[in-house]
Amino acid sequence: MSPVISALILTLVLLAIFPGTASAGNFELPSSALTGPVSDGISTEILQDETDYGFTLLPYENPSLFQKIGWYVDIIYMFGGICTGILILLTHRHITALEQKLAEFPNKKFELTRFDEISQEIFKTERLRLFTLAPVLFIALAELLIFSGRMGLAVWIHIGILIGLSLSNMLIKDLKILRIYQALMLLPVLRLINLSMPVFFETTLYAFVFIYSPLAIPLAVIVMHQKDSLEEIGITTKNFLSYVALSLPLSFLLGLGEYLTIRTGYLIPDLSFESLLKLTIIMVFFVGLVEELIFRSILQTRLEQALSVKEALLITSILFGLMHSGYGTFHEILYTGFVGLLMGIAFYKTRSLPFIVLMHGFINVFLFGILPHYLSSWTPF
Repeated sequence: MSPVISALILTLVLLAIFPGTASAGNFELPSSALTGPVSDGISTEILQDETDYGFTLLPYENPSLFQKIGWYVDIIYMFGGICTGILILLTHRHITALEQKLAEFPNKKFELTRFDEISQEIFKTERLRLFTLAPVLFIALAELLIFSGRMGLAVWIHIGILIGLSLSNMLIKDLKILRIYQALMLLPVLRLINLSMPVFFETTLYAFVFIYSPLAIPLAVIVMHQKDSLEEIGITTKNFLSYVALSLPLSFLLGLGEYLTIRTGYLIPDLSFESLLKLTIIMVFFVGLVEELIFRSILQTRLEQALSVKEALLITSILFGLMHSGYGTFHEILYTGFVGLLMGIAFYKTRSLPFIVLMHGFINVFLFGILPHYLSSWTPF
């Protein structure tokens, strides 16, 4: 699938570069809006000169048998990732030709009775639901495994989902399903990049830049490849000032509700103008923009076109909530799912991506900046 080949290769290379991380079964999560909790900071212990096995070998010591086995496993894992990337690249030309053929030569229509037409339409709809439900369930399973602490198995499931969706085009010839799969592939890509990204700064806030920046490339390629108009994905300046004014009070209320749910710590040391500006830029233009492009502009729009608006809102909000499983609390999954539903409805009604991005970004500004500084010592009665 051409729009996300670059993202696939990036993910697989990252996993190949850091094989010890994926094979250990217990990840040190980089702080993220989708993994949480972000208030713990990033440990500097990872910068120590130690091996992945917890101790340092001296020059004159021979590695143990278990160490050698671990090295071989890491090598096999690395070559597995490389071979998978090569396999995807080899099928790229076939997939692109198939999509072009389907676009230029749609299926021939035969004369059918009214009853046959209704039956065929029902069959197509149920088929769309079935093919959509399968990867959604696997993504949900992987996120629930993260919620339960089984990180290693969750990563392998996400890798399997990514590979399966990318190679499914060799068998599936329905363009609506292919477009949905393109959108769904962004979720395991987001999770794998999140887990594989090395830590460059001790300040947790800056980790968001390195996690979300790589996703801008496959997002832009998908939008250009599928030739959506700017209006379809919500890029418009209509009623912009009104939406800016409306986003602030809504963000405060939703951010307050989330803060009372998970009691996050702050990501900035103080509420100075410089600190708030950094937090706002990162939360709006990296976290909010990327997540809303994925969940609302691409995924929700694809599901609306293939299924119904209600089904699109339900699936998108459930996945949005589950992608916050890293916080380790079921209440956070429910709350973010509810917030995702509200933002999905707002996007459907306004078709304004800037409105949703601002609301999402300001929720995080209140959640990780303003509210923890003011309410950290306050306890509800």
